This record gives sequence, structure tokens and C-alpha cells, in this order.
Amino acid sequence: MTDPTGTEKNYNVLFIGTTNSARSILAEAAMNQMGHGRFKAYSAGPETTGAVHPMALHVLSDLNLDTSFARSKSWREFDRPGAPHMHFIFSVCDNIPGDQLPEWPGHPLTATWGVPDPKHAEGNDAERGLAFSNTYKMLSRRVGLFLALPPESFERLAFQPEERTAAGMN
Repeated sequence: MTDPTGTEKNYNVLFIGTTNSARSILAEAAMNQMGHGRFKAYSAGPETTGAVHPMALHVLSDLNLDTSFARSKSWREFDRPGAPHMHFIFSVCDNIPGDQLPEWPGHPLTATWGVPDPKHAEGNDAERGLAFSNTYKMLSRRVGLFLALPPESFERLAFQPEERTAAGMN
């Protein structure tokens, strides 16, 4: 989709995970890799740990994806003045439904993409590593399906807050 000046429209996406240490980090990496610059992903959570899970970093490294962005951060970083305007917010947890997310500036479209938390996987290192790898695969498939939408649908989904309010959506 292009804007009235003929330039390609870019979108910001925030992935919310409870502790922002695994699922949301994996989703952020997938979107940034697959979005080819049209989508800039971020991640955050309400109960941050201050550290990214080492197995999440290992999965990304094995895929030759950059991990320099990865840090556990509060979702409050994204509702402050000067924060990037979000067009889409996805909760990757099944315990934070979209309707329980804070009211975000600009009223971005929110949805829940709940996937099992790989941090709770049991077994040896290989089995737990497989849980993290499978979580990345699930999230990257969802990102791929989202990105496969026709370009004009992104503009409809991320329409302006005044339009969303007029349509009775928040």
C-alpha cells in the first residue's frame, strides 16, 4: 500500500508477552526478518524479567537472526510520549487476552496470538530447545499469514483512531 505521496506505507507492530523473555522476542525477530522493512516490530511485557531466555536467543542465533535487539522491557515504554506509534499489537500469551491490554495511544488494532510458553517445557536441554524452536515456527507461520494479507487490507486494519472511534471500535 502506498500513501498519497506514492511512498510505501510502513507499520509498527508490538508483540506482548507476560515477561518479554521468550515468545514476544521470537515474534519480534520473525516480524522484523519477514516484514522486509515494511513492518518494524517491537516487544514488551507487563512483568518483565530483565533478561531474555537463553534458549530463545539460541533459536534465533541458530537461524542466523540478529539478537542485538533482544532485551526484556516493560510495555510502559510504548505508551509514553515519544514512543513509536503502533498500528498493530498482538498478545502472544493466552493469559493476556487482547481485551485486557492497556488502552494504547492511537487505538491500534489488538489481537491475541496465544501460543504455549516454551519456558514451561520439561525434559532435557534438547527437548526444551525443541519447544522454543516449535514456538518460533508457530509464531513465524502466523507472521507469514499476517504478511500475506493484501497490502490494502493493512490500511483498513490500521485505520486512523478517529475512524476507529466513529466505527465504534477501540
